[in-house]
Amino acid sequence: MTSLPSTPLGLTYSSSHEAVRVELTGDLDHLNADLLVEAVDRLLAAHPGIRDLRLDCTGLSTVDSSGLSALLMVRRRTDKAGAGLHLDGRTVQLDRILEITGTLDHLTAPGPGAQARRRTGGGPRGGPAEDGLPAAPSGSPEPGA
Repeated sequence: MTSLPSTPLGLTYSSSHEAVRVELTGDLDHLNADLLVEAVDRLLAAHPGIRDLRLDCTGLSTVDSSGLSALLMVRRRTDKAGAGLHLDGRTVQLDRILEITGTLDHLTAPGPGAQARRRTGGGPRGGPAEDGLPAAPSGSPEPGA
């Protein structure tokens, strides 16, 4: 059996005042999973007041067990930072691996930071908490660039 070469993981960032969006393309697999965790670490350090991290998964080709592990690490990081994690544009394949492994609810439920904001009514700028975010400007440079 021949295995196909892994497609490099592409990460494109955009940000607003309280949210960072990361567009993922390619394979989130054993060769590329660490790239996502490292990028999230840099983003959280560069945006200490972040309320939401949105991962746009529309462009993901493959997610393997290492990719799932990376998503779980990202959830730990966002929980620690008090930020919500959103997996937008989940592919059928990603939803299937999350359902089979029993991690769908864990990765898509509001994190402790989002739950605390909802209890206190502390949405953006002191208003009610919102599930949607304003459109973020595109083409923001990578943190540290």
